[in-house]
Amino acid sequence: MFRTVAAACLLLITGAAHAAVDRIEILSRTKFADGATFGEVGAYEKLRGRIWFAIDPKDPANRAVADIDLAPTDARGLVRFSADLAILRPADPAKASGTFLYEVNNRGGMGALQRFAEAKNADDPGTGFLMQRGMTLLWSGWATDVERSPNALLAQLPIATDRGAPITGRVAYEIIVDAPSDDAVFTGMRGTAYPRADRPDAVLTERTTPDGARSVIDAARWSFATDVVADKPGKLRLQGGFKPGKIYELIYTARDPHLVGLGLAGIRDLLAYARDNGIEGAAPAQRVLAFGISQSGRVLNTMLATALAIDERGRAAFDGALIHVSGAGKGSFDHRFAMTSRHFSMLEDHAYPTESFPMSPASTVDSTTGETGSLLDAMRAKSLSPKLMWVNNASEYWNRAASLLHTDPLGRFDLPEPDNVRIYALLGAQHYPGRDKARGNFANCVDPLQFQPVMRSLLSALEDWVRADKAPPPSRHPRIADGTLVTVDAYKRAFPHIAGVALPVSNLVPPRLALDTVPPTVTGSYTTLVPAPDRDGNDRGGILPAELLAPLGTRTGWNTRTETVGFAGSTGRFDGSFLPFARSEAERRASNDARPSLAARWNNRESYERAVRVAAERNVAQGFLLASDVDVLVARAGRFYDRVRAHDPKDRGCGYLFDES
Repeated sequence: MFRTVAAACLLLITGAAHAAVDRIEILSRTKFADGATFGEVGAYEKLRGRIWFAIDPKDPANRAVADIDLAPTDARGLVRFSADLAILRPADPAKASGTFLYEVNNRGGMGALQRFAEAKNADDPGTGFLMQRGMTLLWSGWATDVERSPNALLAQLPIATDRGAPITGRVAYEIIVDAPSDDAVFTGMRGTAYPRADRPDAVLTERTTPDGARSVIDAARWSFATDVVADKPGKLRLQGGFKPGKIYELIYTARDPHLVGLGLAGIRDLLAYARDNGIEGAAPAQRVLAFGISQSGRVLNTMLATALAIDERGRAAFDGALIHVSGAGKGSFDHRFAMTSRHFSMLEDHAYPTESFPMSPASTVDSTTGETGSLLDAMRAKSLSPKLMWVNNASEYWNRAASLLHTDPLGRFDLPEPDNVRIYALLGAQHYPGRDKARGNFANCVDPLQFQPVMRSLLSALEDWVRADKAPPPSRHPRIADGTLVTVDAYKRAFPHIAGVALPVSNLVPPRLALDTVPPTVTGSYTTLVPAPDRDGNDRGGILPAELLAPLGTRTGWNTRTETVGFAGSTGRFDGSFLPFARSEAERRASNDARPSLAARWNNRESYERAVRVAAERNVAQGFLLASDVDVLVARAGRFYDRVRAHDPKDRGCGYLFDES
């Protein structure tokens, strides 16, 4: 049996070079996956604990932390904070590969095992891909405004004060509901609220469009349904109820802002420590790779842009990073009254800065302001060039402004990637592998594409790039120059007719915001583009998985909301669509579908599987699939073929999309 390690198991860190990490405490140590073994690497162990930091606010490396001069300090003048810690590593330290994969957690949760190994949860190894490579997986808390739960990874960050007096400021929270409700949570996805200052100035408004006029709701009609406390979601109650099709906005004076940017400094300092020291008997990291999904990818973008990816010794915090589905965004991660769970979207969170110049790793000019810059300017100023991969799915071109990673801010021309950068568009895929068996809020069934095989190949390529300087596949994304990156209007003109399918009104058009008021003032907008469709409606110009090269239907990065839930025609935040081909030519003609039918493409399952195998082997040759995944992918595609062929188009259910075998 592995022991559970109590508070007595402390790792005390000393020495000026590592003063930022004060100590690490391992609280538990257990077998992972019931002691399952993973090839020559053997078994893995799981450690949970806490890490304490003590940083010098005067160190130049820490000056990027907003309000750092307003943080409480100890007798030595240091700012102290702590974070939860989780580690998965080979039980035998000699079997570790030396590669540390640090995942920036997303709202307290771990996603790397699912994203690379198709795991069902954080205790499931899935395919075992990461373990078979001998990687050490590392997580830590960085945000404090996340709803508490037993396994959430959080940070405990100090509160800024004005020489001991409370700091106050106006904060804004936006709310939409998908069904009528007497009450509504106003703190977003698993977020928590800032405490209210003792001022009776809270205002609730409603409007019908993001840029529409706000109408004030009579204060007698609404109230706080719960106390507003720093560690719980906030909820409002409204007489007559909240209704779909309206955007509600709550503004009040808050107090006690946390130094949210310290969470990013903590990530940096943990990785610096892992590079130079062992944790509980393990060897130091030989290579540090960072990984982030969505929000946590935007954290990495923010760290790169603000110099918080440079440690106190002037080194890059990580040797390489795979930044997934972040679009071109940064986030509300390092300013007063920051809210880490909020991000600007089509209908939600318009008061929160996400896209702001510069957004591309290539240097460019914002012709609207005359400003010149790059997302990597802070790194280049220190002659640092970690190897970076951005991977956006099709949904990020519709909902996360992904085109701004590789075009100028007005969408007029393509930008060249620096040598240490790769940008990939994983087409045919939504933000996460779709899993909803009903249409729910959306007009179409979700896109069920399991894109983890592509992610495995890219992580493998990143590790080889960092370890052996073996170049990964060239960037693969839609481009203006070859006509594969287009306006939404051009997309609509090229999209084939499919009976009953309404195209989205727009993609995400991020605003330029003046942040000196709450809510901020919109001063203009950026220009975003989307992948052009082929004759089947499938995207062109990026990584085309085998399921897109040998299609059974149209896979889009968008799905539209229905009238029932409000804002019909607007895209969902994360969801794509799967629109199957007609099964026969007679069925196609009856529905006036412009796309050739399944029968016109494939004689039977065997002919379809042969086409998928050819496509998969093409992906292997291009570096976007591991050879070990080909057989599994072909078998999975064959089962999907059977389900699509058997599905009656009159059945509006979506359960047929999912493999229950």
